[in-house]
Amino acid sequence: MRLDHIAYRVKDRYKTAKFFEDTLGYTIGTEFQVEFDDDSKADCLALVPPENRPHLTRNWINTSTHCYENVEQHTDEVGCEEDVTLHAPPELFVSDGPPGSIVGDWVNSRDGVGGVHHIAYQVDSVADVMKQWKDAGYAEFLSDEPMTCPGLVQVFTKPSELTGVIYELISREGDGFCEDNVKNLMLSTVE
Repeated sequence: MRLDHIAYRVKDRYKTAKFFEDTLGYTIGTEFQVEFDDDSKADCLALVPPENRPHLTRNWINTSTHCYENVEQHTDEVGCEEDVTLHAPPELFVSDGPPGSIVGDWVNSRDGVGGVHHIAYQVDSVADVMKQWKDAGYAEFLSDEPMTCPGLVQVFTKPSELTGVIYELISREGDGFCEDNVKNLMLSTVE
């Protein structure tokens, strides 16, 4: 399991994206608009981290030997650790919307500031983890079954009674987002 992405709902997606670009080196990877049946919209940016990531997610976790200088003792001694597990950094998903839209109303309900909407964890099987969490009483989900697109399976929890956070479980074959799933996931969190 690894952190896949963090989703922000904000007042100004471009200003927020600039913050992540200037401070953490992220760049805009994809930009799209989600249109809802009531004619409202959400404008979305998927930001990719500065580190290069292989396209296939199975390569996003790398176990290797890591060597380093012993800086704590201010010597030139080099040490090595074997079997260091490295994870690909998460994408950031940033959306905004006008008043009366799902995202705009969510931001306005937080005094116009917005914030982290959900945290997504990549898992091998969304359905299996969903069942484990339900059976253990750890989560209620916003849909009975995961949502699917080619190469992508996702589901949201309701805000956790333990942490207050909405979690997304996601299984993917590559990076990026599926616009239909984004729309359906946004609709699932209206309540």
